[in-house]
Amino acid sequence: MGRYVVQRLGQMVPVVIGTTFLIYALVWALPGDPFAAKCGDRPCPQRYIDRMTAEYNLDDPLPLAYLKYMGNLVTGDFGQTFTGASIADELLQRYPTTLQLTALAILVEVVIGIAAGVLAGIRRGGFLDNLVLVSTLVVVSIPVFVTGLLAQIMFGVRLGWFPVTSDGSLFSLVLPAIVLGSLSLAFVARLVRANLVENLRTDYVRTAIAKGLTRQRVIGVHTLRNSLIPVVTFVGADFGGLLGGAVVVEGIFNIPGVGNMIFRGINAHEGGTVTAAVTVLVLVFLLVNLVVDLLYAVLDPRIRHV
Repeated sequence: MGRYVVQRLGQMVPVVIGTTFLIYALVWALPGDPFAAKCGDRPCPQRYIDRMTAEYNLDDPLPLAYLKYMGNLVTGDFGQTFTGASIADELLQRYPTTLQLTALAILVEVVIGIAAGVLAGIRRGGFLDNLVLVSTLVVVSIPVFVTGLLAQIMFGVRLGWFPVTSDGSLFSLVLPAIVLGSLSLAFVARLVRANLVENLRTDYVRTAIAKGLTRQRVIGVHTLRNSLIPVVTFVGADFGGLLGGAVVVEGIFNIPGVGNMIFRGINAHEGGTVTAAVTVLVLVFLLVNLVVDLLYAVLDPRIRHV
């Protein structure tokens, strides 16, 4: 197990380097002057432009500028935004909010998705099965930004059940988390249903029933456990998608998270800000997927990591 973990950690290095270089190159390659409108209606003084160009290594070739940036990043120096604010401080303030939003979205997709999938799977062809299949198809067909706006208008403005925008409380993240996790919830429900229906036909299930085990025990202990392995894989891979989707959801609900920070950084051509935020997102995503791989052995004792 320890050897496997070390091997996986080593595989993360080229992934982080490749991802950060791609993001760094794309942000600084955006058309337009990165220092435009930084000095109000008047053009920025040449002295200011020269200082900012030297500070962000914009005169250097792209590979050299990237190496200088990553050298500072490895030592813990995330740099500053164009307004002079510390990027590290911004990340420390915003990351907890984004992680809370993502964790709530995963909780929504796992709890509701698995429950819906189980109910549909054990009642295949019935009313609940058809209801789950149709409702999940509708959710999958609607873009997340449309779902967010509709949920904001319906549950926030008209019914008043949830805050329209974030007020800093955990409760104000519930509706955005439901919106963020809705698409994944639909996939989880369909995945659980399909695997449960397939596993209920296997020989070991028929053997367990023949031995006198109750249907609840057969489904809850034996069948569902094997059906969750693909779900764990999906949730681990989906974690990165949820972090990316947070950019849209945080914009709709005005949540002061990392997604909002990345969006503003792209608009302002702040390559350092965007690269630092994405780097931490990539690291979190890779670590979560490592934990997911280790969970396989818990769900299926036949799986061993060597």
